[in-house]
Amino acid sequence: MRFTHFINPFKEPMLALSNAPHNGGLSRANGFFFMMVPKNYSGDYREDCQKFEWENGIKNFVGFMTAAEIGEVLAISRSGSVTAYVTAGVTNPAIAGEVPPPWKPGTINIVLVIEEGLTVGAMANAIMTATEAKTYTLLRLGYNATGTTSDGIGVFAFEGDKEWAGTATELGINIGRTVRKALEESLRKWEKSRNKKAFTSSP
Repeated sequence: MRFTHFINPFKEPMLALSNAPHNGGLSRANGFFFMMVPKNYSGDYREDCQKFEWENGIKNFVGFMTAAEIGEVLAISRSGSVTAYVTAGVTNPAIAGEVPPPWKPGTINIVLVIEEGLTVGAMANAIMTATEAKTYTLLRLGYNATGTTSDGIGVFAFEGDKEWAGTATELGINIGRTVRKALEESLRKWEKSRNKKAFTSSP
């Protein structure tokens, strides 16, 4: 699969909660995108993401950035009402609470699209559950890390009355399943791509 960016429009606007560089925080969104940037990127992310929207004819999207080749690492998984979209690159693994090693480009982006009506509190709960699933997956696969130094996460849902999305709930179980499956697949793709590049560049 060869493409540089990934744009996912919604059929109708959804409530968004994220730490995305473009339209992050709490908002209403018409969709989201993963935007690929160079590994040595040092540009104005606000300006570049806004320009990305203009160039692609989209508006009020939540935007994530990554130096990983999106067409090679994107993984999508669905369970129940939850769909997870993940791009992974782990050249800068880190452990929460410890001083990270010198920065290198590498990001795990996780987006959850939940086709249910949630409160904002439940969306925050969904972020917690997804983060637990991310960390478990990394440790299980042998990465001595809880994430990277630049991870992104976003939850999109309809506004509603469901208050909980923790690991004891059906919604939380579906979140955990989708994140674990999509992240593992994306990490396998990333490792395969990295090994292939190392092989082709060796003398």
